Amino acid sequence: MSSAPTAAREVTLLTQANCTLCDQAKNVLAKVGADHPLTVTEIDLGSEEGQRLALLAGVLFAPGVLLDGFPFSYGRLSERRLRRALAKPPVTSAPHTSDRSSS
Repeated sequence: MSSAPTAAREVTLLTQANCTLCDQAKNVLAKVGADHPLTVTEIDLGSEEGQRLALLAGVLFAPGVLLDGFPFSYGRLSERRLRRALAKPPVTSAPHTSDRSSS
C-alpha cells in the first residue's frame, strides 16, 4: 500500500527587506508546503544573483517566485494558483533562468 513519494518541487523566492508581500508569500509557501513537498530557496532581490534571476524571469518587483526554475509570479502570491500549478506535473525542459553559459 506504499506509493512512491512525490519529488519536492523547487521554489525560488526573490525577496527584499521590509516587504509585506514577501512575508505573505512566505506564509503561502509554508501553508502549501504542508500539503506539497517544496524546496524553497530565498534570494535577496538586491543581490547579484537576485537581480540576474529577476531580469531573466521578468520579475518587476518583490516578491518574485520561480517554480522549478521557471517564472511563476511576482507581487502577491496566489495560494490557489500555486496549488493548481503544483497539481500538474513539473515542466521537464530546461528553464532559461539557469542558463549560465559564458559569452
